[in-house]
Amino acid sequence: MMMLMLVQRALNTVVISHRRRGFGFWLLAFGFTSSTTHPRLSVRQFTTMPAKIAPGILLGMGNPLLDITVKGDQALLDQYGLKSNNAVLATPEQHPIFHRIAEPPFTPQYIAGGATQNSIRIAQWILQTPNATTFFGGVGNDKFRHILEEKAKEVGVNVRYQVYDGSVTGVCAAIIVGEDRSLLTELGAAEKFCVEFLKQPENWTLVEQARFYYLGGFLLSVSPEAILEVAQHSTEHKKTVVTNLHATFLCKFFADSKLDLMKHVDVLFGNEDEVAEFSKCVGFGTSDLKEIALKISQLPKANPSRPRVAIVTRGKKSTILASDGEVKEIAVVPVDPAEIKDTNGCGDAFVGGFLSQLVQGKPLSDCLRCGTYAANTVIRRFGCTYPDHPEFE
Repeated sequence: MMMLMLVQRALNTVVISHRRRGFGFWLLAFGFTSSTTHPRLSVRQFTTMPAKIAPGILLGMGNPLLDITVKGDQALLDQYGLKSNNAVLATPEQHPIFHRIAEPPFTPQYIAGGATQNSIRIAQWILQTPNATTFFGGVGNDKFRHILEEKAKEVGVNVRYQVYDGSVTGVCAAIIVGEDRSLLTELGAAEKFCVEFLKQPENWTLVEQARFYYLGGFLLSVSPEAILEVAQHSTEHKKTVVTNLHATFLCKFFADSKLDLMKHVDVLFGNEDEVAEFSKCVGFGTSDLKEIALKISQLPKANPSRPRVAIVTRGKKSTILASDGEVKEIAVVPVDPAEIKDTNGCGDAFVGGFLSQLVQGKPLSDCLRCGTYAANTVIRRFGCTYPDHPEFE
Protein backbone atom coordinates (compact mmCIF):
# COMPACT_ATOMS: atom_id res chain seq x y z
CA MET A 1 0.00 0.00 0.00
CA MET A 2 1.05 3.50 -0.76
CA MET A 3 1.19 4.80 2.76
CA LEU A 4 3.29 2.00 4.10
CA MET A 5 6.06 3.09 1.75
CA LEU A 6 6.24 6.61 3.16
CA VAL A 7 8.93 7.13 5.73
CA GLN A 8 9.77 10.79 5.88
CA ARG A 9 8.22 12.70 8.73
CA ALA A 10 6.81 15.50 6.62
CA LEU A 11 5.51 13.07 4.05
CA ASN A 12 3.83 11.06 6.78
CA THR A 13 2.12 14.24 7.91
CA VAL A 14 0.73 14.90 4.45
CA VAL A 15 -0.37 11.46 3.41
CA ILE A 16 -1.76 10.41 6.76
CA SER A 17 -3.72 13.63 7.09
CA HIS A 18 -5.46 12.84 3.80
CA ARG A 19 -5.31 9.09 3.39
CA ARG A 20 -4.37 7.30 6.61
CA ARG A 21 -7.94 6.53 7.53
CA GLY A 22 -8.51 4.90 4.20
CA PHE A 23 -6.41 1.94 5.32
CA GLY A 24 -6.47 1.67 9.10
CA PHE A 25 -9.88 3.06 9.93
CA TRP A 26 -12.32 2.80 7.07
CA LEU A 27 -13.93 -0.57 7.77
CA LEU A 28 -15.76 1.05 10.65
CA ALA A 29 -17.95 2.50 7.92
CA PHE A 30 -19.71 -0.76 7.39
CA GLY A 31 -21.62 -1.07 10.62
CA PHE A 32 -21.36 -2.60 14.04
CA THR A 33 -22.64 -6.07 14.72
CA SER A 34 -23.50 -4.72 18.13
CA SER A 35 -24.44 -1.14 18.85
CA THR A 36 -24.83 -1.51 22.58
CA THR A 37 -22.25 -0.33 25.08
CA HIS A 38 -21.63 -0.99 28.72
CA PRO A 39 -23.41 1.67 30.81
CA ARG A 40 -20.13 2.75 32.32
CA LEU A 41 -18.89 3.68 28.85
CA SER A 42 -21.60 6.32 28.45
CA VAL A 43 -20.46 9.70 27.16
CA ARG A 44 -22.84 11.26 29.66
CA GLN A 45 -20.30 10.82 32.41
CA PHE A 46 -18.10 13.58 31.03
CA THR A 47 -20.48 15.84 29.07
CA THR A 48 -23.46 17.96 29.87
CA MET A 49 -26.63 17.74 27.83
CA PRO A 50 -27.09 21.03 25.94
CA ALA A 51 -30.64 22.31 25.54
CA LYS A 52 -29.86 23.17 21.92
CA ILE A 53 -26.92 23.29 19.54
CA ALA A 54 -25.29 26.56 20.52
CA PRO A 55 -23.21 28.58 18.05
CA GLY A 56 -19.54 27.67 18.27
CA ILE A 57 -20.15 24.68 20.55
CA LEU A 58 -17.38 22.69 18.80
CA LEU A 59 -13.97 24.15 17.99
CA GLY A 60 -11.28 22.42 15.94
CA MET A 61 -7.63 23.25 15.36
CA GLY A 62 -5.42 21.63 12.75
CA ASN A 63 -3.57 21.94 9.46
CA PRO A 64 -5.89 23.16 6.69
CA LEU A 65 -5.14 21.96 3.17
CA LEU A 66 -7.06 22.66 -0.03
CA ASP A 67 -7.64 19.37 -1.84
CA ILE A 68 -7.60 19.81 -5.62
CA THR A 69 -8.73 16.79 -7.62
CA VAL A 70 -8.47 16.67 -11.42
CA LYS A 71 -8.42 14.08 -14.16
CA GLY A 72 -5.06 14.03 -15.93
CA ASP A 73 -2.96 11.84 -18.16
CA GLN A 74 0.46 10.23 -18.16
CA ALA A 75 1.96 13.19 -20.02
CA LEU A 76 1.01 15.51 -17.15
CA LEU A 77 2.57 13.17 -14.61
CA ASP A 78 5.73 12.85 -16.68
CA GLN A 79 6.07 16.59 -17.10
CA TYR A 80 6.18 17.13 -13.36
CA GLY A 81 8.06 13.95 -12.42
CA LEU A 82 5.07 12.28 -10.76
CA LYS A 83 4.10 8.63 -10.54
CA SER A 84 0.75 6.90 -10.33
CA ASN A 85 -0.19 5.45 -6.95
CA ASN A 86 2.36 7.61 -5.20
CA ALA A 87 2.37 10.52 -2.76
CA VAL A 88 5.14 13.06 -2.41
CA LEU A 89 5.84 16.52 -1.07
CA ALA A 90 6.16 19.11 -3.82
CA THR A 91 9.61 20.28 -4.87
CA PRO A 92 10.06 23.87 -6.10
CA GLU A 93 10.06 22.56 -9.68
CA GLN A 94 6.65 20.97 -9.12
CA HIS A 95 4.91 23.96 -7.55
CA PRO A 96 3.56 25.34 -10.87
CA ILE A 97 1.30 22.31 -11.28
CA PHE A 98 -1.03 23.54 -8.54
CA HIS A 99 -1.90 26.65 -10.52
CA ARG A 100 -1.92 24.85 -13.83
CA ILE A 101 -4.59 22.34 -12.81
CA ALA A 102 -6.71 25.18 -11.40
CA GLU A 103 -7.16 26.59 -14.91
CA PRO A 104 -8.84 25.30 -18.10
CA PRO A 105 -8.85 22.79 -19.67
CA PHE A 106 -8.85 21.14 -16.24
CA THR A 107 -12.04 21.08 -14.17
CA PRO A 108 -10.83 20.88 -10.59
CA GLN A 109 -12.90 19.72 -7.64
CA TYR A 110 -12.04 21.64 -4.48
CA ILE A 111 -12.49 20.33 -0.95
CA ALA A 112 -11.55 22.05 2.32
CA GLY A 113 -9.30 19.29 3.55
CA GLY A 114 -6.75 18.30 6.13
CA ALA A 115 -7.71 15.62 8.67
CA THR A 116 -9.03 17.89 11.40
CA GLN A 117 -10.88 20.26 9.09
CA ASN A 118 -12.50 17.26 7.39
CA SER A 119 -13.87 16.07 10.74
CA ILE A 120 -15.13 19.54 11.63
CA ARG A 121 -16.90 19.85 8.26
CA ILE A 122 -18.59 16.49 8.74
CA ALA A 123 -19.75 17.43 12.24
CA GLN A 124 -21.08 20.73 10.92
CA TRP A 125 -22.91 18.97 8.07
CA ILE A 126 -24.68 16.60 10.44
CA LEU A 127 -25.51 19.29 12.99
CA GLN A 128 -27.17 21.46 10.31
CA THR A 129 -26.86 24.56 12.52
CA PRO A 130 -24.90 27.44 10.96
CA ASN A 131 -21.66 28.24 12.78
CA ALA A 132 -22.09 25.39 15.26
CA THR A 133 -18.41 24.71 14.60
CA THR A 134 -15.28 26.84 14.44
CA PHE A 135 -11.95 25.97 12.85
CA PHE A 136 -8.49 27.49 13.37
CA GLY A 137 -5.47 26.94 11.12
CA GLY A 138 -2.76 28.70 9.11
CA VAL A 139 -3.05 29.72 5.43
CA GLY A 140 -1.20 31.88 2.92
CA ASN A 141 -2.47 35.09 1.40
CA ASP A 142 -3.28 33.74 -2.06
CA LYS A 143 -6.21 32.65 -4.22
CA PHE A 144 -6.21 29.15 -2.75
CA ARG A 145 -6.86 30.63 0.69
CA HIS A 146 -10.09 32.18 -0.59
CA ILE A 147 -11.21 28.95 -2.23
CA LEU A 148 -10.41 26.99 0.94
CA GLU A 149 -12.37 29.44 3.06
CA GLU A 150 -15.31 29.41 0.67
CA LYS A 151 -15.51 25.61 0.61
CA ALA A 152 -15.39 25.36 4.41
CA LYS A 153 -18.02 28.05 4.85
CA GLU A 154 -20.37 26.37 2.37
CA VAL A 155 -21.40 23.85 5.00
CA GLY A 156 -21.53 26.43 7.79
CA VAL A 157 -18.11 26.24 9.48
CA ASN A 158 -16.97 29.48 11.10
CA VAL A 159 -13.47 29.62 9.61
CA ARG A 160 -10.77 31.58 11.44
CA TYR A 161 -7.58 31.24 9.42
CA GLN A 162 -4.33 32.86 10.43
CA VAL A 163 -3.19 34.47 7.17
CA TYR A 164 0.54 34.66 6.39
CA ASP A 165 1.65 37.16 3.76
CA GLY A 166 4.38 35.75 1.57
CA SER A 167 3.39 32.15 2.25
CA VAL A 168 1.29 29.78 0.18
CA THR A 169 -1.83 28.04 1.36
CA GLY A 170 -1.36 24.33 1.93
CA VAL A 171 -2.65 22.29 -1.00
CA CYS A 172 -2.88 18.64 -1.97
CA ALA A 173 -3.30 17.86 -5.66
CA ALA A 174 -4.81 14.52 -6.59
CA ILE A 175 -4.11 13.73 -10.25
CA ILE A 176 -6.38 10.90 -11.38
CA VAL A 177 -5.18 8.84 -14.33
CA GLY A 178 -7.48 5.94 -15.06
CA GLU A 179 -8.14 4.18 -11.74
CA ASP A 180 -4.94 5.47 -10.14
CA ARG A 181 -4.10 8.73 -8.46
CA SER A 182 -0.94 10.64 -7.74
CA LEU A 183 -0.83 12.90 -4.68
CA LEU A 184 1.36 16.00 -4.54
CA THR A 185 1.29 18.18 -1.44
CA GLU A 186 2.60 21.55 -0.36
CA LEU A 187 2.11 22.18 3.37
CA GLY A 188 2.78 25.91 3.10
CA ALA A 189 1.40 28.15 5.83
CA ALA A 190 -0.31 25.23 7.58
CA GLU A 191 3.01 24.74 9.36
CA LYS A 192 3.05 28.30 10.73
CA PHE A 193 -0.01 28.54 12.97
CA CYS A 194 0.93 30.03 16.34
CA VAL A 195 -0.51 30.54 19.81
CA GLU A 196 -0.27 34.34 19.55
CA PHE A 197 -3.02 34.33 16.92
CA LEU A 198 -5.16 32.15 19.16
CA LYS A 199 -4.79 34.61 22.05
CA GLN A 200 -6.07 37.58 20.10
CA PRO A 201 -9.25 38.72 21.90
CA GLU A 202 -11.59 38.11 18.97
CA ASN A 203 -10.22 34.58 18.60
CA TRP A 204 -10.01 33.68 22.27
CA THR A 205 -13.66 34.66 22.61
CA LEU A 206 -14.45 31.75 20.28
CA VAL A 207 -12.33 29.41 22.43
CA GLU A 208 -14.28 30.51 25.49
CA GLN A 209 -17.57 30.08 23.63
CA ALA A 210 -16.87 26.45 22.73
CA ARG A 211 -17.76 23.54 25.00
CA PHE A 212 -15.97 20.83 23.03
CA TYR A 213 -12.57 20.86 21.32
CA TYR A 214 -11.17 18.62 18.62
CA LEU A 215 -7.40 19.18 18.67
CA GLY A 216 -5.68 17.54 15.71
CA GLY A 217 -2.53 15.61 16.49
CA PHE A 218 -0.77 17.06 13.46
CA LEU A 219 -0.82 20.51 15.02
CA LEU A 220 1.44 19.24 17.80
CA SER A 221 4.35 19.31 15.36
CA VAL A 222 3.45 22.92 14.47
CA SER A 223 2.31 24.64 17.67
CA PRO A 224 2.11 22.48 20.78
CA GLU A 225 1.71 25.72 22.72
CA ALA A 226 -1.61 26.42 21.01
CA ILE A 227 -2.87 22.91 21.70
CA LEU A 228 -1.90 23.11 25.36
CA GLU A 229 -3.45 26.55 25.80
CA VAL A 230 -6.85 25.29 24.71
CA ALA A 231 -6.52 22.00 26.58
CA GLN A 232 -5.74 23.77 29.84
CA HIS A 233 -8.69 26.10 29.34
CA SER A 234 -10.93 23.10 28.76
CA THR A 235 -9.84 21.44 31.98
CA GLU A 236 -10.17 24.60 34.04
CA HIS A 237 -13.73 25.15 32.81
CA LYS A 238 -14.81 21.48 32.86
CA LYS A 239 -15.18 21.24 29.09
CA THR A 240 -14.30 18.30 26.80
CA VAL A 241 -11.14 17.67 24.77
CA VAL A 242 -11.08 15.12 21.97
CA THR A 243 -7.87 14.42 20.12
CA ASN A 244 -6.35 11.98 17.66
CA LEU A 245 -2.90 10.41 17.59
CA HIS A 246 -3.06 10.82 13.78
CA ALA A 247 0.40 9.33 13.06
CA THR A 248 3.03 7.19 14.76
CA PHE A 249 5.66 9.94 14.63
CA LEU A 250 3.35 12.20 16.65
CA CYS A 251 3.08 9.78 19.58
CA LYS A 252 6.20 11.23 21.17
CA PHE A 253 4.34 14.52 21.65
CA PHE A 254 1.45 12.81 23.41
CA ALA A 255 3.93 10.93 25.60
CA ASP A 256 6.02 14.01 26.41
CA SER A 257 5.95 14.40 30.20
CA LYS A 258 6.96 18.05 29.95
CA LEU A 259 4.09 18.89 27.61
CA ASP A 260 1.81 16.69 29.75
CA LEU A 261 -1.07 16.95 27.29
CA MET A 262 -2.72 13.63 28.07
CA LYS A 263 -3.99 14.72 31.46
CA HIS A 264 -6.35 17.09 29.64
CA VAL A 265 -7.65 14.55 27.09
CA ASP A 266 -11.17 13.18 27.56
CA VAL A 267 -11.49 11.14 24.34
CA LEU A 268 -8.53 9.76 22.38
CA PHE A 269 -8.69 8.17 18.93
CA GLY A 270 -5.88 6.08 17.44
CA ASN A 271 -5.37 3.13 15.15
CA GLU A 272 -3.53 0.00 16.21
CA ASP A 273 -0.13 1.12 14.90
CA GLU A 274 -0.41 4.46 16.64
CA VAL A 275 -1.46 3.16 20.03
CA ALA A 276 1.27 0.50 19.85
CA GLU A 277 3.81 3.25 19.25
CA PHE A 278 2.32 5.31 22.07
CA SER A 279 2.69 2.29 24.36
CA LYS A 280 6.40 2.17 23.52
CA CYS A 281 6.83 5.90 24.08
CA VAL A 282 5.28 5.85 27.55
CA GLY A 283 6.69 2.47 28.57
CA PHE A 284 3.48 0.50 29.10
CA GLY A 285 5.47 -2.70 28.59
CA THR A 286 2.77 -4.44 26.57
CA SER A 287 1.76 -4.89 22.96
CA ASP A 288 -1.72 -6.17 23.79
CA LEU A 289 -4.10 -3.58 22.35
CA LYS A 290 -6.79 -4.14 24.97
CA GLU A 291 -4.28 -3.58 27.72
CA ILE A 292 -2.92 -0.51 25.96
CA ALA A 293 -6.40 0.96 25.53
CA LEU A 294 -7.18 0.34 29.18
CA LYS A 295 -3.88 1.86 30.29
CA ILE A 296 -4.49 4.92 28.09
CA SER A 297 -7.91 5.38 29.63
CA GLN A 298 -6.38 5.14 33.11
CA LEU A 299 -3.56 7.64 32.65
CA PRO A 300 -3.78 10.49 35.17
CA LYS A 301 -6.33 13.18 34.37
CA ALA A 302 -6.46 16.75 35.59
CA ASN A 303 -10.21 16.24 35.92
CA PRO A 304 -10.55 12.68 37.27
CA SER A 305 -14.32 12.97 37.61
CA ARG A 306 -14.55 12.42 33.85
CA PRO A 307 -13.17 8.99 32.91
CA ARG A 308 -11.20 9.07 29.68
CA VAL A 309 -12.48 7.13 26.68
CA ALA A 310 -9.88 5.46 24.43
CA ILE A 311 -10.98 4.28 20.99
CA VAL A 312 -8.64 1.98 19.06
CA THR A 313 -9.47 1.14 15.45
CA ARG A 314 -8.09 -1.98 13.76
CA GLY A 315 -9.33 -2.06 10.18
CA LYS A 316 -11.26 -5.29 9.54
CA LYS A 317 -10.89 -6.33 13.15
CA SER A 318 -13.13 -5.18 15.97
CA THR A 319 -12.78 -1.71 17.40
CA ILE A 320 -11.61 -1.50 21.01
CA LEU A 321 -13.15 0.92 23.50
CA ALA A 322 -11.87 1.42 27.02
CA SER A 323 -13.07 3.64 29.85
CA ASP A 324 -13.59 3.58 33.60
CA GLY A 325 -11.91 0.20 34.03
CA GLU A 326 -13.93 -1.49 31.28
CA VAL A 327 -12.86 -2.71 27.81
CA LYS A 328 -15.28 -3.56 25.03
CA GLU A 329 -14.86 -4.81 21.47
CA ILE A 330 -17.25 -3.75 18.71
CA ALA A 331 -17.26 -5.94 15.62
CA VAL A 332 -17.37 -4.46 12.12
CA VAL A 333 -18.84 -5.91 8.96
CA PRO A 334 -16.91 -5.74 5.64
CA VAL A 335 -18.46 -3.76 2.80
CA ASP A 336 -19.12 -4.90 -0.73
CA PRO A 337 -16.01 -3.67 -2.59
CA ALA A 338 -18.23 -2.67 -5.51
CA GLU A 339 -19.74 0.07 -3.32
CA ILE A 340 -16.41 1.71 -2.48
CA LYS A 341 -15.75 4.89 -4.44
CA ASP A 342 -12.90 6.40 -2.42
CA THR A 343 -11.47 5.65 1.02
CA ASN A 344 -10.01 9.17 1.36
CA GLY A 345 -11.30 10.93 4.42
CA CYS A 346 -13.77 8.30 5.59
CA GLY A 347 -11.93 7.95 8.90
CA ASP A 348 -12.00 11.70 9.36
CA ALA A 349 -15.73 11.43 8.66
CA PHE A 350 -16.09 8.80 11.40
CA VAL A 351 -14.62 11.21 13.94
CA GLY A 352 -16.80 14.04 12.63
CA GLY A 353 -19.93 11.95 13.00
CA PHE A 354 -18.87 10.95 16.50
CA LEU A 355 -18.32 14.60 17.45
CA SER A 356 -21.69 15.68 16.11
CA GLN A 357 -23.43 13.50 18.67
CA LEU A 358 -20.94 14.09 21.48
CA VAL A 359 -21.67 17.83 21.49
CA GLN A 360 -25.38 17.03 21.88
CA GLY A 361 -24.73 14.92 24.97
CA LYS A 362 -25.74 11.69 23.27
CA PRO A 363 -24.55 8.32 24.67
CA LEU A 364 -21.44 6.70 23.32
CA SER A 365 -23.45 4.19 21.32
CA ASP A 366 -25.08 7.02 19.34
CA CYS A 367 -21.72 8.75 18.83
CA LEU A 368 -20.28 5.56 17.35
CA ARG A 369 -23.37 4.88 15.29
CA CYS A 370 -23.25 8.35 13.75
CA GLY A 371 -19.53 7.98 13.10
CA THR A 372 -20.35 4.80 11.22
CA TYR A 373 -23.07 6.56 9.24
CA ALA A 374 -20.73 9.41 8.25
CA ALA A 375 -17.92 7.10 7.17
CA ASN A 376 -20.39 4.91 5.33
CA THR A 377 -21.58 7.97 3.41
CA VAL A 378 -18.14 9.32 2.52
CA ILE A 379 -16.70 6.00 1.36
CA ARG A 380 -19.36 5.83 -1.33
CA ARG A 381 -18.31 9.20 -2.75
CA PHE A 382 -15.11 10.76 -4.08
CA GLY A 383 -13.12 12.70 -1.50
CA CYS A 384 -14.42 13.70 1.92
CA THR A 385 -17.77 14.85 0.54
CA TYR A 386 -21.40 14.31 1.42
CA PRO A 387 -24.93 14.94 0.10
CA ASP A 388 -26.77 18.18 0.85
CA HIS A 389 -28.63 16.79 3.83
CA PRO A 390 -27.72 14.02 6.29
CA GLU A 391 -30.13 11.14 6.90
CA PHE A 392 -28.90 10.10 10.32
CA GLU A 393 -31.56 9.57 12.96
